[in-house]
Amino acid sequence: MEEKDEVQDLKAARKHFSRLGLMYFLGVLIIYGMQALVSGVVQLLKPEWLADPNISLILGQGVMYVIGIPLLVLLVRRVPAEEVEQHPMKAGHFVQAAFISYALMILSNVVGLVITFVIGAFKGSEVDNRMLEIVDSINLPLLFVFTVLCAPIIEEYTFRKLLVDRTIRYGQGVSVLLSGLMFGLFHGNLNQFVYAFSLGAFLAFLYAKTGNIKVTIGIHMIVNFMGTIAGSLVMDGIDIGELERISQSGDPAAITAFYTEHLLAMSFLVIYFFCVAGVVITGLVLLIVALAMKRVTFAPGQVQLPRGKRFRTVILNVGMLLFCIFWIIVILLQLLS
Repeated sequence: MEEKDEVQDLKAARKHFSRLGLMYFLGVLIIYGMQALVSGVVQLLKPEWLADPNISLILGQGVMYVIGIPLLVLLVRRVPAEEVEQHPMKAGHFVQAAFISYALMILSNVVGLVITFVIGAFKGSEVDNRMLEIVDSINLPLLFVFTVLCAPIIEEYTFRKLLVDRTIRYGQGVSVLLSGLMFGLFHGNLNQFVYAFSLGAFLAFLYAKTGNIKVTIGIHMIVNFMGTIAGSLVMDGIDIGELERISQSGDPAAITAFYTEHLLAMSFLVIYFFCVAGVVITGLVLLIVALAMKRVTFAPGQVQLPRGKRFRTVILNVGMLLFCIFWIIVILLQLLS
């Protein structure tokens, strides 16, 4: 009798995850379709707009945030959900979580860069870093609006609250890993997948423990500000291309002249580097301590998926496979381009 109940629970769980994955997959198709439609119309009427990275960002992200994501949300909300139990978070714990989040983002970004560097070496050409290209080409106010204000709010609601609320009954561990995986894949390139997965999983853990989406939105905003705006402000006064050219020339006089001319900017850069290093080391130490003291634990859900059957139940179903395969193809195309 118990074995029969377990089989029925697994079938119900697999159906639930398949439906959830399918809703996200359909939402992604809508986003891509709307972006392609708008891009096609602009190409016909105002093709010069697509040559401007700022306008291209407004069109692409605007369509996604204003039309695509709301429709995705409507689809996902059709899947049954449960409210995550709320627990207050002290200010000190919020600060510690922010340190850990930033450290995870930086360290996993390094891992991602190493992986893409190795892949680039094998294929004989550098793998494009889409996020770096965006940061370098977009004006700062627009970058702030999209990366610090819009993205954290929309992404946390879509990939933390919506997703965790609909998977928490199967345990916090399942919710955390699935949130990290789907959030990472959604970025559509390997450069961002690694750090988006680790950061997304940790933010999902925080939401699962607090039930407060404002906590993860706040931390996400801090991480994005430090990773894009702060770095851009520091680098704004330095021509990196010119610095590389002069350094490669080996002319001591030219190098001295460059550093003298950009003394203030270089000083800020050094200070920023040490601040980042300090935050990363602090965050890493806090994470190690938390793990050592067994503060990172995952509560079981109302329905417990047996070991050895979790991956098959959560991922190996039609809806989730469609979502994952779609993004894996997108990532592979990015790597081969």
